[in-house]
Order: sequence, then structure tokens, then C-alpha cells
Amino acid sequence: MSSQASSGAASVRPLDVAALARVQRRLQAAPEAPWLHAEVARRMAARLPIVKLQPTLVVDWGAYLGASDELLTSTYPKARRLAVEADGSRRDATAAMLARPWWSPQRWTGIAVQALTAEELQPGVAQLLWSNMGLHGAADPQALMRQWHRALATDGFLMFSTLGPGSLTALQAIYRSEGWAAPFAPFVDMHDLGDMLVEAGFAGPVMDQEMVTLTWASPEALLAELRQLGGNVASNRHGGLRTPRWRQRLHQALAASAGADGRVALGFEVVYGHAFRPLPRPRVAAVTELTLEDMRTMARAGRPRAPDR
Repeated sequence: MSSQASSGAASVRPLDVAALARVQRRLQAAPEAPWLHAEVARRMAARLPIVKLQPTLVVDWGAYLGASDELLTSTYPKARRLAVEADGSRRDATAAMLARPWWSPQRWTGIAVQALTAEELQPGVAQLLWSNMGLHGAADPQALMRQWHRALATDGFLMFSTLGPGSLTALQAIYRSEGWAAPFAPFVDMHDLGDMLVEAGFAGPVMDQEMVTLTWASPEALLAELRQLGGNVASNRHGGLRTPRWRQRLHQALAASAGADGRVALGFEVVYGHAFRPLPRPRVAAVTELTLEDMRTMARAGRPRAPDR
């Protein structure tokens, strides 16, 4: 699991970047995305009616672990879709996952999903950028938001979900009571995420959250599913290998927290955010710099409309 608690300029999170890369490679090699990701995708898709725009191009950022392919296909059957990943190996894994069998209706309608890396994606192409359960896997959330901003067209809409700091508090309490180092890196508060969106150039950010509680029949089953969701990439985590005796203590502590039904529970705070990319507005300064793409966008927006005939 990964996560932070800062805002504004201090958007880089206190985690081990090398460990994070190892965890992400392992998750990308799994046969499918975690169950929780698919459940959150379903819940986020239920919020799509607030988007009045019917996009012709949808970018699914972090598609492999986002578990959103079928939901986006059914919601926007006529839209072109781009699945964007961080690097070439993830792109290739996503392309293999999205390959349509010969009997698939999408193969014959000509509407296919193209897999790209973030660097291969042209700026300003997306009317809707969708990112499910990917932001908490970013070492610098605001840098990722700036990539999203670059990918969106003016008035394009962003929808994303991520884990918040209310996640896994019971597990954190066990580690604290045992005197152990952190079980995961801290997650970013939704208010800080809203501030980061504004700093990244978005307008009208709206943040929301809900708690999702999962239960397991045993501590072993709980830990197995947590491993499917990620790993401990906290910079202050325990530095060496854990012993069987330590693992037994963890199992006992988890079992002691079980409810009357004998099941062990953990809560996940799921944060939802949406915002849009406004018309570029250069900040007034002695020297004002604009990208060529922003200049073109502003010129198009300022061009007078021809009179109706």
C-alpha cells in the first residue's frame, strides 16, 4: 500500500521510490486487477451522470489496474478510447489485456482501445480523463495531475479515485501498539488533493469520500488480499526481513480484533475527485510564458463566431 499528508508545493510523498516501482511491477504482472479496484470503478461509474458532455475520446489512465474497461465501453460505446500507462512494459501488458477476441462486438464495430505510454499521448486530446485507484501509487501526486491537465482538452473533464488517510487505521493501530514501524506510507487527505488540483491548473474541483469495509474469515486471508492491493513502501518501514515469530504475533493481533462473527475487518477510505480544465489564463508577470498549445487554445477561444444565417 502506498500513501501522504501535505499540500501545495510539498507534493512529493515520503515513500521509497524503488520499493514502489517493485510493487507496481508485481501488480502489473498479476492476471487481473484487485477486486477492490473493480468495486471502486463500479461506484465511480455511478457518478458519471453528472458529466453532461458525451466525450468522443476518453483516456483511461492506468487502465490495467483500473479495472474499468467494460464500464467505460458500456457507458461510451461510440467513443474512441486510449489506455495510458506509465511505461512501455505496462503499455504492452495493457494492450494484451485489451486485445479483443474474434467474436467480440467491439472488433467488428471498429471501436478499439489503443494502449499508449504517457509520453506517447498527444496533449489536449481527451474530453474525459478517467483514473481509477491509481493516484495513491504516485510518488508525486501533483506531477501526475499536471500530466492529466496536459492530456485534457479545454473544458475536458477529470474523474479519479484514490485511497485516503482513513484507510487501514485498525492495522496502523496494531503496528503502533506493538511498537513496529509504519505498515504503509501515509495517504493524501482529500482537501490537500483539491489544493493540488488547483495548483496543477484545474478548475472547479469537487472532492468526496466514502468508507468501504471489507471482512475476511482469517488473518491469513486478509494479508493475502492486502498483498494483491500493494505493499509497504513507507520510507520508514522496517528495514529487514520479518521472522515467522513476528508474523505469528501479527496474526494473533488481527485475530483479537475480529468481530462477534469471527471475521476480521479493515476499512478503506475511498476518495473521489472531479474537475475540469479551464481556458488558459496566463498569470500577469514581468515575463509571461505560454506553451504553444495554450496559445493556440486561447486563439481559438477568442476567435469571433460567424453570424448565424
